[in-house]
Amino acid sequence: MISEIHLNIGSNSGDSRAFIARAVAALRSAFGGTLSVSSEVESEPWGFVSANRFVNVGVLIALEISQPWTPFLLDTLLAKIKAIEKSISPMPHRKPDGSYADREIDIDIIAVDSLEYSSTALTLPHPHMSERRFVLEPLAELASGWKHPASGLTAAEMLARLKPCENI
Repeated sequence: MISEIHLNIGSNSGDSRAFIARAVAALRSAFGGTLSVSSEVESEPWGFVSANRFVNVGVLIALEISQPWTPFLLDTLLAKIKAIEKSISPMPHRKPDGSYADREIDIDIIAVDSLEYSSTALTLPHPHMSERRFVLEPLAELASGWKHPASGLTAAEMLARLKPCENI
């Protein structure tokens, strides 16, 4: 069966576009399947103050899987993505006090099919996706028919519900 893995890749430090290109190439190599990349979305940092704007893209991996997703397989998926992230940049995403920091690369799992899942390391769909234009725009571009399993809303419908200041 074909599974759709929705990712968001962002960077606001160094050569952001080069870091994102490296991440996309590493994902293509690691997962095979069909990989689609959205248009770039530039945005202000979310959750912290920085002079550096983010560049984000969405990635859709259509992957042939032989069995349904299990917690073990989802944890393995997360570990594989985090290993790719670390191979590109070991730079931490948080400051010592726990607050967000600038980053060379950040790869987030936004959704896997229409799964709802929660563990200490991973929540699906991503718990803040409906608040982030830089996640919703690429998702709407790559998977216009995808619906949030809890709300039943598409990415475009969630995007329309953002406050005007969040749509900048």
